[in-house]
Formats: sequence, structure tokens, C-alpha cells
Amino acid sequence: MQINRRNFFKIAGAATVSAMLPAKGLSSGIPADIQQSDKSLKKIYSEAYKKHPQKFNMCGYAAPKLETVRVGFVGVGSRGTAAVERMSRIDGVRIVAICDVLTEHAEKAKARILTPGHPAIVYSGKEDTWMEMCRREDIDLIYVATPWELHAPIGIYSMRQGKHVALEIPAATTVEDCWQLVETSEHTKKHCVILENCCYDFFELLTLNLARNGFFGEIVHAEGGYIHEIGESLFFRGKPGRSWRLNENMKRNGNLYPTHGLGPVAQIMDINRGNRMEYMVSMSSDDFLMNKYAKELSQKEDYFKQFEGAPFRGNMNNSIIKTVKGQTILIQHDITTPRPYSRLHTISGTKATAQKYPLPPRLSIAENHQEWLSEEKFREIELQYNPPIIEKMQDIAKEIGGHGGMDFLMDWRLIDCLRNSLPVDMDVYDAASWSVIGPLSEWSVANRSAPIDIPDFTNGAWKTNQPHDISLKDGGTTGVIV
Repeated sequence: MQINRRNFFKIAGAATVSAMLPAKGLSSGIPADIQQSDKSLKKIYSEAYKKHPQKFNMCGYAAPKLETVRVGFVGVGSRGTAAVERMSRIDGVRIVAICDVLTEHAEKAKARILTPGHPAIVYSGKEDTWMEMCRREDIDLIYVATPWELHAPIGIYSMRQGKHVALEIPAATTVEDCWQLVETSEHTKKHCVILENCCYDFFELLTLNLARNGFFGEIVHAEGGYIHEIGESLFFRGKPGRSWRLNENMKRNGNLYPTHGLGPVAQIMDINRGNRMEYMVSMSSDDFLMNKYAKELSQKEDYFKQFEGAPFRGNMNNSIIKTVKGQTILIQHDITTPRPYSRLHTISGTKATAQKYPLPPRLSIAENHQEWLSEEKFREIELQYNPPIIEKMQDIAKEIGGHGGMDFLMDWRLIDCLRNSLPVDMDVYDAASWSVIGPLSEWSVANRSAPIDIPDFTNGAWKTNQPHDISLKDGGTTGVIV
């Protein structure tokens, strides 16, 4: 799905951005040429120091109960199509409409619906057809799996049409859009949920429950990341001219995909609920691979000549975050070097440590600096601390699938919250604060890894917001069609 952002805001009638307080003075260590010449970087900085009065606190908010959640999908490539199939297996879901600019994509997604009772009207053929779908009065939730740049505009428009929204990651690619998501959600009292599936992986849920039960003691440091060699697919994914992810990696240099690693860590550290991320620094390596690959391809096919010499992002990005409680978080992003897949997920506390990668040999927990726990002891901890959501849903989630089951668990849990009038696990403040690391990292990288503050999207409410319980203490009543 593609649409010019300027045209979108003209068509949708988006409100002008709220007035900003004067930005803090730039550090004297920041190169003058960056300050003076790059308007996009200057905008990142000024938006990072914006303030706004909170219209309504969406943290802990339970929207009115929905007996049936009527869903419309926007963007049904591989991710969106799989979501359509998963959603069709959840009780209380009615798939009302499916939208994609390519008709064949929408029809393929409709064909993957596994259960009866879903009209799934197709909207396609025009770049702005999704707006027509979002204006339907018989839709409660808009599920967005388009290219990144459209997540926030579609989410903002949908909430203004009275819909809850679920946005694939990242929820936004600019600081401005993060703020608009927050302000729109607060104004409309509609949920804006980030579809961060890694928060529902089984080891991540175990470590979250361990942290909530004091197993780690005080959390000192955590690590998360997205290490996944997909360099070749960047060039070939989609039809010629539609390689949107390749374009993102050409025009932006930073941690473009932070939420897989950050989301589970942020929940463990109670970010936006008694804690918050205060500031960050970011550094990228040079590009050693993507331009080289583009040159090799251009010798075989003229289409790829346009990518020769492109300003690709550095292959490895390291971003370090400091919380107001004094903890540190390392977030890595690398999609081109031949490293084995890893999301890092390391939790280091005053009493114990947990580490998920590298795999194999296995997931690891340690209670001292000398050795990891035996497999037998690890299983004992699992039996004691696995939250009820795993006990209830693990087998079903694994059977239905989606990255080992976490995709289905994420979708099922969202529907269960909406049907039982429960607060969602990941609210708009999470969507904004996890996603904003992307543009902030761009600014820091461009400014010799200078520190930049992370906006407080809760406007101080983080001090009294309570940690959210994903354990299924409430809810868990929604069935599954096997």
C-alpha cells in the first residue's frame, strides 16, 4: 500500500501539529553542518522536546465491551495475509473487509479465511481505497500491515473514524507521528495497539513473570535486538519499484526496527508504568555489504543500477538507552551480516540473569556468576513461574503457528481484551515510546552519537501508572476454532 503522505493529510483533514515548546539548545559537540543543513534531523530534535497536556490517560483504560470484534485489514502482503487466517480462527471475530492496493493480494487473503461468517468485502485498486473501508460503521478494529510509512497515517485516520487500531511494527517512523498517535488515541479514547509479537514469545513471558515476582532482584541492564540476515530479500521483496523496505534502509541510518528487542525489555522494566526511558545515544557502522551487493546485481540487471552508490544505512547499529531508574538498555539492529538470528533478550539483575540467545544450546538462567542453571532446574523454574497465559494457550498457539505461536497468541490476546473490556497489553504510549527509538537513533547517528532525550508521551503519568498484568488474571474467555 502506497500513498503520498502530504496528499494523505490533505485528504484526511489531519489537524496541524500542536504547538511545540522551544527546543533545548543543541550540544556544542554536534557538527554545525548537520544543525544548519538537514531539516529532517532538526525536526526530529525539536519534536523530541515537545510537550502536550494529556487529554485522557489511555494507560489502564478499558474500552466498552465488544461481544463481536468486527475487523478490517489494510495491507495483506505476507504478514497481513497470515493475520487474516489467524483471526478467522478466533471466536468472536468477524472479518468485515480486506483492503490492499493490489486486488490479487486482497483476494488471496480472503481465500485463507478458514471459518464461515466473514463477509470480507474486498477494497482495492486505488491508493486511498483504505479510507473508504475505514469509514464503514460496521468495523470496530482496523488491523494495519502496510509498509512502515503508512502505519501512523492509517492509524490516526482510523481512530478519527471511531475505530480501534492495531499497527504492525514500528507503529510510526517519525517523532511527529508518534505524538499524533498519542494525541489522537487520547482524544478519541480508541486503543492504538502495537503488534509486537515478541512480547508473547514464551521465554519473554516467563522472564516478565520472573521479574514481576522479584526473581532477578533489581534490574540493572537489559539487551534486545533484531539480528536477522535479510539483505538479499531487501532487493527482491515486492515488485520492481515497490521495494519499500529497501527504500527505508537507503534513506535512513539508525536503528530502524527497534521494537522486537525493546518491547519485552520495556515491559520487564515497567516503562511508562513507574519507570521511563530518559535519553539515548546511537552509533552505526559503515555499510560494508549493501552497496557491494547492489553493484553485483547491477552487473546482471539494469534495474539495480539505480541503487549503486546509494547512501545505505550502516550494517550494525548499537543504541543505548538510560532509564530514570538508572538502568541501561542495549538495542542492536543488523539485517545484512552473516550472524545467526538473535533478538538478544538478556535480563541482568542484582540476584539473577536470563539470556535467550544464542540458540542452541538452550534458553539460560543463572543465579550467580559461576554457572547457568541445569536443564532440570530450569524446568522447575518454568513450572513455578510460567504465567497462566502460557499454561492456557501455549499448545493451541503452537498448533496454529505464526513464529512458533507468538503471532497467534498476540492476536488472540488482543481480541480477548476487547471482548472482555480489559486494558490492552500494549497501549499507545508503548507504541510511541518503542517506535520513537527509530528516528531518535537517526539523529544521534548523524550527530556523532550525541545524546538525545526520549519524549515522555505520558506527560508525567508514568509516575503513577501501574504495571500491566498479562498473566490472564482476568479474561481468557475467548475461544479458538480448531
